[in-house]
Amino acid sequence: MAKKSSGLRQAFAAFWALVADACLVAATARTPGSGSSFCLSVWLFALLRCCVALSVIFLVNLGELPAAPARFLALHSALPAVLESLAAALGLGHPPCGASMAAGVSRCWIMCAGASLAAASLWEVGVPDSPSGRRKKRQKPRVLFMRVLRVYRPDLALLIGGFCFLTLAAVCEIQIRYYTGKVIDNLREDFEPDDYLSALLLMFVFSVGSAVGTGSRGGLLMWAINSFKCRMKAKLFRAQTNQETAFFDTVKTGELTSLLSKDIPMMAETVCLNINVLLRTLIQTVYTLVLMVNLSWMLTCLVLLEVPVMGLIQTISNKKQQRLTQATNDAMTAANETANEIISAVRTVRSFNGEKHEARRYDERLMDTHRIKSRRDTVRLISLLAQRLTGLAVHVLMLWYGRLFIQRGQMTTGNLVSFILYQSDIGHNIRTLTYVSANMLNSVGAAGKVFEVLDRRPRIRTDGKLAPESLAGHVIFRHLNFAYPAHPDVAVLQDFSLELPAGQTTALVGASGEGKSTCAALLKRLYEPQDGEILLDRAELGSYDGRYLSEKIAVVSQEPVLFRGSVRHNIAYGLEDCSLDAVQEAARQANAHDFISRLEKGYDTEVGEGGGLLSKSERQRVAIARALVRRPRVVILDEVTSSLDEPSEREVLQGLLRNPERSVLLITHRLKRPETMDQIAVIGDGGIRERGTHRQLMDQKGIYYKMAGGGRDDQKQT
Repeated sequence: MAKKSSGLRQAFAAFWALVADACLVAATARTPGSGSSFCLSVWLFALLRCCVALSVIFLVNLGELPAAPARFLALHSALPAVLESLAAALGLGHPPCGASMAAGVSRCWIMCAGASLAAASLWEVGVPDSPSGRRKKRQKPRVLFMRVLRVYRPDLALLIGGFCFLTLAAVCEIQIRYYTGKVIDNLREDFEPDDYLSALLLMFVFSVGSAVGTGSRGGLLMWAINSFKCRMKAKLFRAQTNQETAFFDTVKTGELTSLLSKDIPMMAETVCLNINVLLRTLIQTVYTLVLMVNLSWMLTCLVLLEVPVMGLIQTISNKKQQRLTQATNDAMTAANETANEIISAVRTVRSFNGEKHEARRYDERLMDTHRIKSRRDTVRLISLLAQRLTGLAVHVLMLWYGRLFIQRGQMTTGNLVSFILYQSDIGHNIRTLTYVSANMLNSVGAAGKVFEVLDRRPRIRTDGKLAPESLAGHVIFRHLNFAYPAHPDVAVLQDFSLELPAGQTTALVGASGEGKSTCAALLKRLYEPQDGEILLDRAELGSYDGRYLSEKIAVVSQEPVLFRGSVRHNIAYGLEDCSLDAVQEAARQANAHDFISRLEKGYDTEVGEGGGLLSKSERQRVAIARALVRRPRVVILDEVTSSLDEPSEREVLQGLLRNPERSVLLITHRLKRPETMDQIAVIGDGGIRERGTHRQLMDQKGIYYKMAGGGRDDQKQT
């Protein structure tokens, strides 16, 4: 109710501001001057009108200056000065469109008011302000638009060049219509060869200018678009990869890839394509209106009646299309995620004969997208049909009155032909402006999603500076409480405390889902605990430099990820200067050198996508070598020995245990060689339930004793 009352008050204030402006124009109507003094007086008068109108609306609206009426009144005050200055610069005389003309003041005032209202309405439809009820985090479309412009700063020279050629092409295209009418007028009985040839020559010159301007504009702007895409994709990809792991738990992969593949190109179109079309259309529209008024101001007013009707139709269409476009994007993202999920798990799908089921599931996602697109296209079709019918009705009326004006001697046939060409351009321009306004709204929405990721700061602090030359590898988990951000109500660790002595091997055992892998993730700083702290050599983990920490703490998971490339590339992954000798030494420690040497190209052998050309145990050993090549002080093996045969497991563990300066955390649900562990910790209910050596825990006959199978170990040893 308050919003409706505010709108009525603003409309009432705008009405009285228009009344005051009309009185001012009527009271000061005068004959125009000449030269620079004329241009100066026109703009000073426009400034006076703007100040008076804004003052009236400020007072009537109780000390507030609403943005929409202020834009309309400012444009309405400045438009006559713009038209007269443009006409004077082009040598077209003084069009009856300014308050400086004693004759035709009322009709020109009405025409400028209509044009200003149409332009202001298009602005409100195309780039509306966000309602006050929306979230504060979401930026206004105009703010986003200005941010996109600032990102284009490195391409400023290309944009300026493109817009200059755009102006050249727009002016030349309009002049071609004008001289077409001149050619037709020269085909009458009193034929003038010189005038005819002059008109033809000028048509040719302007045609060449239009072709050069259009081609140069397209080339420069496409160059700017490609530069923008490359720069923004690289920037966004860095921002995405710098986020903490919890960010990827809550945001779908399809949404992130969609930002790179779809939303950034839409951002690029916001300036280079949409603004290109918008400026070209505005220049053509203003210039065409000046020429149309010179030919017949009455027919011009008739043509302008099309503007508010078109604006109303497009406003209704834009609201529906915006909602359906967002629904279409969501449906396409869901379809892409389904396809990615199926393709990534194609082995499992084929193993369980699920091809038909998955094909049907993907087809359902495509049909959802198709239905929404059909509804959006139906709205667009109805809107286009209504606009075309409106344009046709105005065109028929224009032809009817044009015939009457020719019969009365108020127009020539050539002038009517030129006017018809101008009218078709105006109708096309109005449709273009309404379409571009809707497209700009979608583009700005895409920019908002991109900037949300760019503005997001990782939740895990990465500004640590500590990087000591020597590190013992003494780790302490102290009173940790942790729950994954995707499931904040499910506590994984509760008052968890554990000490990993430097140079010793600790086995963390327990049932699946008890939080063993979570400890590895916290130690690697993939997540941050809600309470408690993790100390490395008595210093908090967050105080260390991130790059230093990634070298000193290495993790090998149960399902290691290998990247497309050679074996050597995967072992030396992330290291800029890593010699072949260092790679081979790490491979020997991981018991991987022998099988790598037997490969066709040795360390230069391609592993395939995801390491698919290697067996699971071979991938495990390459992953272990990738961890060891960094010479870490803390090594975390998360269920890695489950894929190794007993000889390989024994050799890998012996290689790790031979180094007394290396702390090893072995995470497993069942130990194969417990006697090699310096200490064993049993995790359960989010905390450490038992801790000690294998013999100590077996003597306690507690949880570990049951996990080890009762007293079978004692029987074997006796």
